[in-house]
Amino acid sequence: MLSPPEVRERYERVRAGVGAGVTVVAATKYVALADMAVLAEAGIEVVGENRAQDLEAKHAEYGDAFRWHFIGRLQSNKVKVVNRICELVHSLDSDSAARRLEVPALVQVNLADEGSKAGIDPPEIADYLSYDVVGLSAMPPAAADSEASRPYFARLRDLAGEHGLEQLSIGTTQDYAVAAEEGATYVRVGSILFRG
Repeated sequence: MLSPPEVRERYERVRAGVGAGVTVVAATKYVALADMAVLAEAGIEVVGENRAQDLEAKHAEYGDAFRWHFIGRLQSNKVKVVNRICELVHSLDSDSAARRLEVPALVQVNLADEGSKAGIDPPEIADYLSYDVVGLSAMPPAAADSEASRPYFARLRDLAGEHGLEQLSIGTTQDYAVAAEEGATYVRVGSILFRG
C-alpha cells in the first residue's frame, strides 16, 4: 500500500482524467482492513466493496469515513447487510435480490455473453425497471488495449438511454478514461490508486 500523499496524488489524477461528472469509486476488495485508514487520510470519498462480510468489517471500523457502494455479486441472503450500509449497488442481477433491496441499484448487464461473468442479458433489463433501478453497469471482456472496451461501453450507454436510465458504472483501472468518454457516471478503480 502506498502512503496517503501518494494515494491522494493518484486519486486526484484519476478524478482529473474523468471529469467532474464522474464519481471515482475506490474498489477495495484487496485492501486490508488496516489499510483503509490510508484511503481515508488520502481523501477518498467513495469505496466499493465486493463481499458482504468485508463490507461489514470495514464499515464497523471506518463507518462515516466513506460513502459505501457494493460492487460484487449480490446474493439475496446478503442484501440485509447492503441495505444497512450502502448508498448504491452496482451489480444487481437477480430478481430475488431486487425484491429485497432497499437502496438504489444499477443492473449489471453481460454484454459479451461470457459464461464466467455475472449479469443479465440485455432483453431482461425491462424486467427490473419496476425496482429502484437508476442505471446499468457492465464489465467488458479483459483486453490489453483500453480501446477494445469502447464498443461495449457505447452499447451499454445506448441501452441505458433506451430504458430512460441515466447512471452508468463502467470502466476500471485499465479503461476508465475510455469509459468516461463514453458516458460513465461511475468508474471503479483499485490497483492504480494503491499499488506501487
